[in-house]
Order: sequence, then C-alpha cells, then structure tokens
Amino acid sequence: MANKSLFQSVMGALLPKPDTTNAAGGAAFALSPKHALAQYAATGCLNGTFYAEAKDQLDTVLTLANAVPVDFLAKVAIHARSGHMKDLPALLLAVLAVRDVQLLKKVFARVCDTPKMVRTFVQILRSGVTGRKSLGTAPKKLVRAWMERLDDERLLGATVGNDPSFADLVKMVHPKPQDATRRAFYAWLIGREHDAAALPAPVQAFEAWKQDRSRPVPDVPFQLLTSAPLDTAAWAAVARQSPWQATRMNLNAFVRHGVFQVDGMADLVAKRLRDPAAIAKARVFPYQLLVAFMQADAGVPTQVRDALQDAMEIAIANVPAVEAQCVVCPDVSGSMHSPITGRRGSGTSTVRCIDVAALMAAAVVRRNPRAEVLPFSDTIADIRLNPRDTVLTNAQRLAGLPSGGTDCSAPVAELNRRKAKAELIILVSDNESWIDRNPHERGTALLREWQAFRARNPGAKLVCLDLQPNGAVQAPDRPDILNIGGFSDEVFTTIAAFAEGRLASDHWIGVVEQAVL
Repeated sequence: MANKSLFQSVMGALLPKPDTTNAAGGAAFALSPKHALAQYAATGCLNGTFYAEAKDQLDTVLTLANAVPVDFLAKVAIHARSGHMKDLPALLLAVLAVRDVQLLKKVFARVCDTPKMVRTFVQILRSGVTGRKSLGTAPKKLVRAWMERLDDERLLGATVGNDPSFADLVKMVHPKPQDATRRAFYAWLIGREHDAAALPAPVQAFEAWKQDRSRPVPDVPFQLLTSAPLDTAAWAAVARQSPWQATRMNLNAFVRHGVFQVDGMADLVAKRLRDPAAIAKARVFPYQLLVAFMQADAGVPTQVRDALQDAMEIAIANVPAVEAQCVVCPDVSGSMHSPITGRRGSGTSTVRCIDVAALMAAAVVRRNPRAEVLPFSDTIADIRLNPRDTVLTNAQRLAGLPSGGTDCSAPVAELNRRKAKAELIILVSDNESWIDRNPHERGTALLREWQAFRARNPGAKLVCLDLQPNGAVQAPDRPDILNIGGFSDEVFTTIAAFAEGRLASDHWIGVVEQAVL
C-alpha cells in the first residue's frame, strides 16, 4: 500500500505559499485590488472594527478605488448598493465624480436611489476626501434631475434627514421649479415667502395640523410629526399609516408612546410586518429583521415579535436549497463579538458579527434541513439545531455559544477526522485566522485541510463568506473555492450559483462585472 504520509507531503508541497499576513498576524493570501475593493464595498461601514480603525478603512478604500479601472469602480458601487450598503456605494460614487464624470452620469440614479443616499454622496463629495470640495456642474445637475423626478409625496419624504438637509441641497443646486406647486414648495422649505395655496396637498395638511392639533393627523413622514409632542392617539395614527420599514424601525417608539395599548394596534402592526407583499415592496433582507428582533424592547407585544419571525421566514427565500450534503460553519470566536457595522459611539449597533454569522447559518439550515452546522472558534462547538425551529430561534442559540480564538481550519479538520462526506462547505467568519499559523508549511491550515477533504470528496466546493472588510483570505479563489463578502441576500444568490456550477472562472468578481453600465 502506498505511503499516505509521503503523498500528503507531496500534496502540501504543491500548495501556494501565503504572500501576506492578516490583521490578526496569521498567514494569508492577499486579494487582488478588484476583489479587495468588492470585499470592502460589501462589508465596509467606515467605522472602527475589531481589527481596523475607521480612518484605516477609508484610506484603504480610496487607494483601491483609484487603483481599479473606472468601469469596475462603477460596477462595484452598483453591486454594493444592490446589497443594501449605504456609505461605501456613496463613497465610490464620489470617487467616480473625480475620475470619470461621464460614467458618473450613467450610474448615479442606480446608486443614489433614496434621499439618504443622495445626502451621503453630497456630504462625502463636499468633505474633500476624494479630491474635491465642491459639487461641480455635473453632480449639481444630477441632484437637480433627481429632485425633479420626485412626486409630491416622495418630495416631502425627502425633507427628512440632515447633514446636509434637503433645504441645504436646494440652496446648493438651485433647482428650477417647473410649476407653481414646486415653486411654492422650495420657497416653503427654505423659509422664503410663498403662495400657501399652491403648496402640495400633504404640505397644506401638515401646516394646517401644526396650527390646530385637533385636526386629523396628516399622512406625512412621521419624523415631521414627532418634532413636537404627540399624544397617544396621534402616535397611534402615525403607526396606522407608517410604511413597512418605518414600522420595523419604530417598534420601541410605539411602546414608549402607548401605541400598543390602543385596541387593535398590536394586531394591525403584526399583520403589516408579516404581509408578503409589503415585505417585497420594502426590499427587506434578513439582517434588517435580525436588527428589529434584537433591538425590540420587552414591551413589544408577543404577536408583533412573532410577526418579525414570520417575516424572516419570507425574507430568506433567496437562501440556496442545495440538493447535496451541505455543512455550514459559523465563526463564534472572540473577534466575532464586535458590532457588525463597527463602532459608532452612541449609534453602535447591538447586532454583532456573531449574530449575523448565526443568522446565515440558521437560514441555510431552515432551507436545507439535512445541512450540518459546525460552529467553531479554536475548537468545535457541539450543537444540534432543529430545522423546524424558526431562523431567529436557531440564530439565538448559535450566537450564545462560548467563544475562543480563531482557527478557520478547525471545522474542515473535524470533517476530515470523521472522514465525513459533503459537497458544499460554507465558512462564515471575519477570516482572521491566527491560531493555526505555521511558518514552516506551505499554504494555510485551512487550505491544507481542504486539500485533504477534496481528496476524499472530489466534487466538493468551499465558500468562504467574510463579514468584515479586509484584503486577505485563507484560501485563494479557484474552481472549487469561492471567496465572497457581505451579509445581504445577494450573497445567498451568488452562493447558490457557485454550488450549481453557474459562475464563471472569476467567481464573485465575475458577478460584479456583469453589471450593465
């Protein structure tokens, strides 16, 4: 019989040599500028993380954004926005405003698709970090055109928010009103004389309500109404007419102001939250529901909490259902306890990386009842999930596991120890493996264990899903290995395509490149 250790040594000698170290000091493979930019764009928050400060992230993104071709820069901005990212797509658009104005014109509306995105783009561009401090002619025209496309209802909604405010934008870009209604609105917004009778109907109703609070509460963005004290009846009216996302984000406010004490309001809110049509219209993705569930006060009624869980079951429709045996491995190490969107002072999210990793693992199990879960840090945690439990229930169990150091090779090593069979392994981590470092061996521990696993499972594929912005991986891309970043449902779509053999040789970067400019 052939000497197994000899052949293992030969196989290890053929592995590529790591060319960098990660933020934790472990051996790693550097990503190409294109891949690194996509990784930062899909996960970056421009806030301090466990391994990097906000300024470090900004400097890295700016360097990468200026190193890639402009068409790829534009495509990354589009792709990141389709994954519901906010600050990074706006930053990339601001870089594009300096590098290629004509391309900026082509993609502006696809990235700046909400008032918040427009304000963020303007704020970043005027900050000077991308090389200019004024908007310039082309960006001003784009913001003006965006204003002109808004109907009266959306125009009023756009007035919510600051830094810059909508009034600031009007003063910057000087929109040209096309009719008396829009002329009156702009004048009203910036505090100039105007024809009150020409104002849009929602604004007239709002102004009338401010003068006489006994009038019915107008159907306007609730943020406009709450600038002054409201009684319980008024808050209940706000809750009745709130859209889906505003409802999700204000459950605790409804508790504080007694909304759920009003007969029928808890049932009304619950019905809205679990409405499939409303969920689709609001472009809900699982992370948002996790945030709402975790941040909900104890006073949020049981039926409303249950509705969030029902909404989650609807929102995970994009999670791949894999016919073959799947193993999902969430990282539960110490660094994964840092906030998923970074440190933002009082605005720091209560949702941690470990919560998102647990959510993704639980979602895979819900859609793939035969899937095995192997949570890891520097050891393997022993847990059995019931695929019939809700996604949020299983996510809470996973997130509560004890933590340790990071060894990304641990779950694959455990599968090798058991001589297990599987066709798809999904590793959900911050990718900062360090305990398994060995400077005397080629490859990384994960890559070596994967080689051994593939020898026993020739058709198997490995997905390394990274939740944090960084520029290095434990196993470089190849036909059987996919590195991808992010935590939106777009990630699940790409994983499904990889598992089914529908991705090109450049994997995730190929998906980004598919965007049409």
